[in-house]
This record gives sequence, structure tokens and C-alpha cells, in this order.
Amino acid sequence: MTIWNNSKIIQGLVCLEVKIDHVYMHLVENAPFNKGTTKMYAGVAGNLIAFVCKLSFQRGHQGNVSFVSKTQLVGHYEKTLGAVHFGGRLMIIETKSALVLINKYFQDS
Repeated sequence: MTIWNNSKIIQGLVCLEVKIDHVYMHLVENAPFNKGTTKMYAGVAGNLIAFVCKLSFQRGHQGNVSFVSKTQLVGHYEKTLGAVHFGGRLMIIETKSALVLINKYFQDS
């Protein structure tokens, strides 16, 4: 992800795989300057995840997304993304939560 008028500086990245019935996120990462209390931009990871949800709809998967969470972030993802803890460290984002994220980050599309 880059920002308008500055495509040379990467703000964050997502590595994903389109599966037969959902989209799997292997990795979501903010640029180092977008982490912590002094981050340059907030919402980079949320924006990337909303993009993945949107892609899931475009591929006919009703917004369904899965990913493996770092253990300490399970509660955070439940609260901020509406993700469901599916067992172990597996998390899923279902249709309703996917729509919330898309509407938050893609208001004009």
C-alpha cells in the first residue's frame, strides 16, 4: 500500500492467497514508521485487511477471510476487526464483519 502522490514509499504490505472458498492472509505488515505510538499513519493494517475482504467478495467468497494470529493479538483482532477466534491461533472474518471493514475504509467505492 502506498499513499496518493507518493508511490515510492510503501506504507504496508499484505501477502494473501485466494482459496477455493475464502481468502487466506499469510501476512499483514506495517512499515516500521507506521508502528507504535509515533506512527506516521494509523489504520494501515485495517485498510489492507479491508482490501482483502473486498477481494473476497469480488472472488465470490462473501467476504470470508482467514489468518493465523500472533497469540497476544487474538483479543485485539476480535475487537478491532470483528474476527472470530476459530481455534488455536486461527481467526476468521465473516461476511458481516467484512462489510463493516469495507464500509469503514472504502467509503467512496
